[in-house]
Amino acid sequence: MTKPLISILDDEPEIRTLLSDVLQEAGFDTMSFGRASAFEAALAKRTPDVCLVDLSLPDTDGLTLVHRLALEQGAIVIIISGRAQVQDRVTGLELGADDYISKPFDPAEVVARIRARLRSTRPATRASNTARFKNWTAHFERYMLEDENGDETPFSHAEGEVLRLFLDAPKRLISRAQMQTSLGGAASESFDRAMDVRISRLRTKLREDPKNPQLIKTIYGAGYIFLGDVAWV
Repeated sequence: MTKPLISILDDEPEIRTLLSDVLQEAGFDTMSFGRASAFEAALAKRTPDVCLVDLSLPDTDGLTLVHRLALEQGAIVIIISGRAQVQDRVTGLELGADDYISKPFDPAEVVARIRARLRSTRPATRASNTARFKNWTAHFERYMLEDENGDETPFSHAEGEVLRLFLDAPKRLISRAQMQTSLGGAASESFDRAMDVRISRLRTKLREDPKNPQLIKTIYGAGYIFLGDVAWV
């Protein structure tokens, strides 16, 4: 069985060594990079299962890189940063990161967060990664929405987690607490805001009227309901 591959991008050698040692001991394969240019060159050859990305990088803006990773790569993106301000956390999640860990961190927590994310994305009970609903087809293996005319719109890994959650439970109320449990987030203002942003972006990509959405309905004070009929194919 192939070990999950974790890519580590951090300009501090001590952090890279610490994370590599801990993750390899936990049963993962790792690749480490001190600069974004080397990291992105490696991505062209192989997509990792998880990217650990520091925001303070010598050769690029970390938030811009996170946004690009979320849209173009099929990897889980976890920010590990010394920027502990709430706004940095919120911005990172809004741009598509799946999780945010502040420095200094407990290495065991990093391992636990990675395992939780991998569990949440593993298709354990379904052979298909393609779902049809209304006039749409969602291709989760390549993170793409296809309309009835064959036109395609990409979605990020983080947006895909939310969409899959809805498609797995159509016409059932999904509370904030259930979203938190399923997606592995911590209860916080930043998690709630990130969910709002991801759902808003999904509605835009599904060409929903923001004032009267027909697929993803908000039940104020309770959660959300996905109203479409879903067929996994």
